[in-house]
Amino acid sequence: MNTTRNNYSSVIDYRYIVYLFIFLLILSGCQSNKKNSSNVQKQSVAMLPPANDDFFQEIGMKIGLDFIHSIGDNELSNIVESSGAGAAFLDYDQDGYIDLYVCSGTWLEGLSNGKKPDEMPHNHLYRNRGDGTFEDVTKKAGVGGPWYSMGVTVGDYNNDGYPDLFISNYGHNVLYKNNGDGTFTDVTKRAKIGGGENNFSVGAVWLDYDNDGFLDLYVGNYLTFDPNYKYYYAPDGFPGPLAYDAQPDVLYHNNGDGTFEEVTKKMGIIDVDGRAMGVGAIDYDDDGFVDIYVANDHSMNYLWHNNGEKSFTDMGTPSGTAFGQSGESAVSMSVDFSDYLGNGLMDMFISDDKYCRLYENKGNGIFTEQSYPSGIAMPAGQFVGWSSSFFDYNNDGLVDIYKTNGALKHLYGQEDQVFENLGNGKFKDVSWDLGSYFKKKLVGRGACFGDYDNDGDIDCYIVNLNDRGAFLRNNKGNQNNWITLNLIGTTSNRDGIGARVKVTSGGKVQTNQKKSTSGYLSQNDPRIHFGLAKNDMIERIEIKWPSGKLQVMENIKVNQILTVKEP
Repeated sequence: MNTTRNNYSSVIDYRYIVYLFIFLLILSGCQSNKKNSSNVQKQSVAMLPPANDDFFQEIGMKIGLDFIHSIGDNELSNIVESSGAGAAFLDYDQDGYIDLYVCSGTWLEGLSNGKKPDEMPHNHLYRNRGDGTFEDVTKKAGVGGPWYSMGVTVGDYNNDGYPDLFISNYGHNVLYKNNGDGTFTDVTKRAKIGGGENNFSVGAVWLDYDNDGFLDLYVGNYLTFDPNYKYYYAPDGFPGPLAYDAQPDVLYHNNGDGTFEEVTKKMGIIDVDGRAMGVGAIDYDDDGFVDIYVANDHSMNYLWHNNGEKSFTDMGTPSGTAFGQSGESAVSMSVDFSDYLGNGLMDMFISDDKYCRLYENKGNGIFTEQSYPSGIAMPAGQFVGWSSSFFDYNNDGLVDIYKTNGALKHLYGQEDQVFENLGNGKFKDVSWDLGSYFKKKLVGRGACFGDYDNDGDIDCYIVNLNDRGAFLRNNKGNQNNWITLNLIGTTSNRDGIGARVKVTSGGKVQTNQKKSTSGYLSQNDPRIHFGLAKNDMIERIEIKWPSGKLQVMENIKVNQILTVKEP
């Protein structure tokens, strides 16, 4: 009996081993199938989700925008890590759909306290597939890094029809020439535009200051960072900007042959104590020459008036735009321009760590500060503002303001804000009415705005410090009518940067100007967008090109992207 049991047990053991082996093979196959399913799922992540009830719906991960910004460290431990980063919409392959370039920090020896990661963070380029989704083409395009990047500004510096990239970095800056075949070439050394290894460049802007048809470049430098300087008030986390010497800005003139000449002092730009953050360019007095505004940190802001291509003069103090509401030099982050009153004059909005500043252009080179009477100051004052841009989110013909928010020296999140233009010089914070994203507390920095799906309303991408970026699709703006203009210069620079556009519809005149950089370290859709409310016809479009040529079109249909070539 015992022998039989032992033999039976042996049979059971043998069968058990066979069954176990078969089971493991099946399990292995299942796991293999699961892995394949996972791959399929990963590949199919980029699927356009249906619209929900939000005005702005966060859909980034679902459409292939998986970017996560990095400070390159385990914790926020210095002012370099706190200062990035921006993003830009551009149509790098000229297929009619705007793509996205996003900047990131990375691990740097001597700067980062944490351990060097196995895979280094880097910048990313996402190609718009035209179906509402994106694909990461960074490696193919050759634009990933490795730098500690702050911002990006986009301009066709060689007028070949393809937008090029200038990346402002902690360290050498980089100029990428677009080859027109989906790839870019680093031409920094030949162009003589990289600066030095001790650079701490933040904001930068393309402009044609002498109207010769080639884009020049203004680079805003921040401060001379010393990683060994450790004296600070402990709760602050690290030394602030006034602990370091300011680093002077630089103006480069485009020679038209692929090289640039540094002309800062030659053009009268003397920057002694400015710690540049955001930089923008606009012809604020409509004299035909583009001017430059520099938002400085803890020091007065500059308004470099262009004296007819011969020189620049700082008109910040005389114009009333150098200081904050109480005459203080605020922590200024970014600048953007638009005609929010509809009177044909270009106004300004400055983000800062207090109540922000809305400057009404009164003409004759004078501005008045309107943040408090406009209704912006009190709600804005609850947060630290970084990137701000004018945009008409609901296509009602009145430009609104988007403002990203986030703590200065800690990874403390704050909600972003949208201020709706009520049409009487007043704005209202309508953020919570626009979607669930505006109830999230994130450490916002740069942001760019544009119509990524060509449906007539403005979408936005936000860079969140050391966190996942957010893409907000506009679900309802195109319930009103619109027009988008794609400008192509011939005698003027090919991008048409600096062109002033007036659109008359329903008897109402809107004015805007073609810009490169907008907001903090970022750049918006290269096309100019106008909301038209319920008007179903445009009576007149007037374009004053940088060359001085005036172009007029009449009786234009609404709800279209119209390409306009300089005659």
